Order: sequence, then structure tokens, then C-alpha cells
Amino acid sequence: MVHLPTPRRSIDTLQSELVAWRRHLHQFPELGFQEKLTARFITQKLNAWGLDVRSEVATTGIVATLTGQPGPVLALRADMDALPILERNPVEYASTHTGVMHACGHDGHVAIALGTACWLARHREQVPGTIKFVFQPAEEGPGGALPMIAQGALHAPVVDAMIGLHLWNNLRLGRIGVKAGPSMGDTAQFKLTITGRGGHGAIPQQTIDAVVVGAQVVNALQTIVSRNVDPFQPAVVTVGKFQSGSNFNVIAQTAFLEGTVRCFDPDLITFLPERIERIVRGICEAHGATYEFDYKHHYPAVINDPRIAGLVHSVAEEFLGLEQVGPEMTLGGEDMAYFLQQVPGCYFFLGSANPERALDKPHHHPCFDFDEAALGLGVELFVRCIEKFYAYSFADV
Repeated sequence: MVHLPTPRRSIDTLQSELVAWRRHLHQFPELGFQEKLTARFITQKLNAWGLDVRSEVATTGIVATLTGQPGPVLALRADMDALPILERNPVEYASTHTGVMHACGHDGHVAIALGTACWLARHREQVPGTIKFVFQPAEEGPGGALPMIAQGALHAPVVDAMIGLHLWNNLRLGRIGVKAGPSMGDTAQFKLTITGRGGHGAIPQQTIDAVVVGAQVVNALQTIVSRNVDPFQPAVVTVGKFQSGSNFNVIAQTAFLEGTVRCFDPDLITFLPERIERIVRGICEAHGATYEFDYKHHYPAVINDPRIAGLVHSVAEEFLGLEQVGPEMTLGGEDMAYFLQQVPGCYFFLGSANPERALDKPHHHPCFDFDEAALGLGVELFVRCIEKFYAYSFADV
């Protein structure tokens, strides 16, 4: 186990509160645009600390401002929503909302942002500029960033730069993943309905078997990344849902498939849906089936600004050590991308896995949990980023 530095005492003393906040949020998870209890909890804390709070932004979002010295405005973003997952963690703070769970660390993101706001409020005389806290709903879907932007989250005052972090069980506790440029993938979803001709399972020559056609489509789609995409260009084509058939002796007339597509390269954003439909069309025509294909683009890629990514990297290196910091990319999607299209910024990963304590389940797993020591580390990193951001003029960052 790598020995990790302890946050400064004034932050370390917040750890018990950070854990309590996170566990409270974990017990009462809410889906996208339904985060009313979560928003109420956040708002009460921010109001008590004297921040200027604007609530009900994009339904349940919150924008809070802490004004310090004149200068650029730095925003911190935290997502608030949970997932439609039945939790199976045997812990006292398990979800009390059946079928809804914080299985991606958003409860921790909120706790870290609250901890940062609390620390800054307690040390207001040391705050070198204006900090905005953006608590965003519906990151897991359908997306809260765009409506928050449309409702002025980045204005009054105008945001000059933005940072955010994601607790990350793909990295051990205390490791930092940060890189300039593409960091998280461009995402899309497709739905496919294949229609053949149903019939008796013992008389297949009278039918067009939608299961067989669909199975060939699934196999053929795997050749796109392996044979049509440059091996040095990350891409994923995943069929995550296949539904067909009604009984063991009935040949299915229809098959329903859904999947996701991820990439970074702009050319692939255009190429991949075209290639998918071409494969579907060819296989369906070969079997005499018909199809309906629906393709929807979701979030764009997260692109980190080199200056802000460099700032985060230097802060992490100074605090945690050079060996603890490295580049990290994932084809997972994030609508933080929309904020970073508007202002320069950086979205980075804070390692939160602790295999020795069995806190290393993957994100979106029904037993997902993380080492809560990451909460204090997150606050320390945010505070150090704020201090360093204002230690130089924005043009020098």
C-alpha cells in the first residue's frame, strides 16, 4: 500500500463531516432531474455557510457563488444523480430507495464539493477570487449540463475556467489520472428492430428467423472495431440488449437490439453509424428480413484544456508525488464535456479503490463502494487548484 500524504489539518478535521454527508446522500439517492432531497440538503449547507445560492437551475441544479478578491472566476462542478440499480452492499448506509443507488460516486462528488465550499467559507479571508459551485443533475441521463448552461450557470458572474473530478475505482486510492486533450469518449446509442417471418420451430423453411438474423448482426458488428478502425484509435461498438422470441418452439418474427458506440476521433463519429447500418442492411437483405435503425448521439468527448490540465497535474504531483500521477482515458461518457466546450477547464480522475478493504468493485456495480479517504484528498486537491489558479494570472495558467 502506498503511503499517502494527509490533507492539511483544517481539511483533515472535515473528514468526519465529509463521510457523514456522503453517507447521508448515499442513503437517499435520486434519479436525474428528481434530486429534490439531494438539492435541499446541498442548499441548506450552502446557505448556512453564507454562499449566494441559486436553486432550481435546470429543475434541480444549484449554482452557488463565494466571492473573494477581484479577479477571474473559477467554477467547480459536481454531479448529483444516482442510477436505477438495486444496491446489494451490506452496509448501514445502503440506499433506502429501492432500485436506486449511487453506484458511480456522485454522492462523493457532492461531498467533496460541499467540503471545499465549507473550507473556503471558513477561510473566506484567504479566498483569492470568486468561486462558483455547480451542482448538476442528470449526468447519467438525460443530461443536465446543457440545460444548466442554457439557464445561465456560467454567467452572473461569467466563469473563466472550470474543474471537476471523478472518483475512480479503476485507480487505487490516491492516484490521479489527468491529461490534456481528449479524456472521456464521445457517446451514442442505437436501437435496431429486425423483422422477419415467424412460424413453427419444426418448420424453419417457412420462416425468416429474427433470432438468427440478429445473432449474425451482433457477430458482424464486432468486426467494425477489429477490422475497420485504426488500432491506434480507441473505439467501442457494444450490443448491450437483445430481446427476441416468446416460446421454445416458436421461431421469432422480430428481434430488438440496443447498443452503445464510443470513440474520440471526429471522423469515426460519422463513420461508425454509417458502417453499423451498412452491415445491418446487408445481413437483413441476405435473409429477406427488414429493419428499422435509430441512432442518437449523446455526449461529446471531454476535452481538457492544456493549461488547466497542466495546473491540475502540477498540483497533484506536488501533493501526492510524481509517481502517483499519470494520464487516464476512458470511453465512458460525461456531459461535463458541454461545460468544457464553453470555458477552458479540466476533468480529472481521483483514485478511490482499495482492494485490501474490498472497495474496488467497478462503477455501476450493485456493490460499488469506494474508500472514503478519497473525500479529504479531493477537497485538498480542489483547494490547492484554487490557490494555484489565483497565484498566477489566468493567461499564465
